[in-house]
Amino acid sequence: MFLIRRAPLRVVPKTASLQQRRALGSVSAIDSAIFRTLFGTEEIRKVFDDKAYLNRCVDAETALARAQSRCKVIPSHIGEIVTSKSQGAELDFDRLRRETEIVGYPILPLVRQLSALCGEEAGRYVHWGATTQDIMDLASILQMKQGLEIIERTLRSVIKNLEALSKKHRDTPMAGRTHLQHALPITFGHKCAIWLSGFQRHLERLEQLKSRTLMVQFGGAAGSLASLGSGDDGIRVRKEMARDLGLTDPPITWHVARDGVAEIANYLALVGGSLGKLALDIIIMSSNELSEVSEPFVPHRGASSTMPQKRNPISSEVILAASKVLRSNAGLVLDGMVSDFERASGPWHLEWVAVPESFVLAAGALHQADFALSGLVVNSKAMLDNLYSTRGLIVAEAVMMGLAPHVGRQKAHDIVYEACKESIENDTSLLEALQTRDEVTGKISHGDLSSLCDAKNYLGSCGLMVDEVLARSL
Repeated sequence: MFLIRRAPLRVVPKTASLQQRRALGSVSAIDSAIFRTLFGTEEIRKVFDDKAYLNRCVDAETALARAQSRCKVIPSHIGEIVTSKSQGAELDFDRLRRETEIVGYPILPLVRQLSALCGEEAGRYVHWGATTQDIMDLASILQMKQGLEIIERTLRSVIKNLEALSKKHRDTPMAGRTHLQHALPITFGHKCAIWLSGFQRHLERLEQLKSRTLMVQFGGAAGSLASLGSGDDGIRVRKEMARDLGLTDPPITWHVARDGVAEIANYLALVGGSLGKLALDIIIMSSNELSEVSEPFVPHRGASSTMPQKRNPISSEVILAASKVLRSNAGLVLDGMVSDFERASGPWHLEWVAVPESFVLAAGALHQADFALSGLVVNSKAMLDNLYSTRGLIVAEAVMMGLAPHVGRQKAHDIVYEACKESIENDTSLLEALQTRDEVTGKISHGDLSSLCDAKNYLGSCGLMVDEVLARSL
């Protein structure tokens, strides 16, 4: 006996579009009518929505027909008929949904409609020798190819913004922190260039992975291409499909070799990891106690419902959340690699959830980073104030290294350690604490000691490393 559950009352504005009305029933933040613009962009969402996926399935079927016609596996005129009748055709989505629920996959229901659209002669050759996963994999690859183009374009924009920040703030001194404590002086340009270097490598990774991962799929029922005979017809068709669609032709069927899909999902997680690190730095640096940076000002962005003074780093918060979900999805797709025999009995389905979501989240996070970095407010005065806030303690290493040639490194460490301890306990500067020690003043002149205790004099090779990172982008 089935129980009929009444749907809860929903308030839907009369002026809402059909897409908005459907989105109000979403259970996911990335598809929510409320949150969707925070966690993704309309551009990337259109690449992975249901309509786009079915269109890519049609593209896979028509590419198969064209390739088989060119290879004389089916009559030479059939491919163009299937293509002209199928592309842009109006599909019955309600029927497709109902039949997919029964079959478990959308391809058989889709083939039925395409076959009818193509007519009796051409319709019999639709999906010739293929299996469901051939078409679904190929459609997904076409989506991922388009999705990576969006990722690359936004990634390049993020890189451009980081290049500008690195160059502008090459010599802007600030406190470098380890374990959330003052460590040594650095420059803000150095920090930005470290962020930049990771994204430069992501751009290299993206170019390298394309040929490995964007592979055509055509293998037939068990990957053997037996449906096209024992000769090389199947292989010739696969090669022609790859050429037609601008994809790599693999040496063998990859139905259960999912490393390519996993590499793409894990690549997106790597990008998300770098974005998350950047976002976390911005979140902490924008705290009132530091006030070193803030996201671009937009009226009411980051506002509180009760605290009028609040200006929360919303973009960075969204990026940080997205980076965590991306890492989680990467694990799902890795799990999907563990497939049984010649067709997975369930792991493959994990990709249906993880891959589209990862692309939407990665593109959304890059978009948020692009916005935040393009107008990032840098408070160099606060950076300088924070740098000097510990009254010289941040350059204790500089004093130690200056004293070490005279007394040895370990002895110098012990002397400066005691001076730091005295500075903290007596609320004095490090210079004042050092000047009371004969083992220091007897070895280093007052002028040299003052210079060692000035944080701006201990920036090491920060500027030179910024220059080298920027040189890689030329």
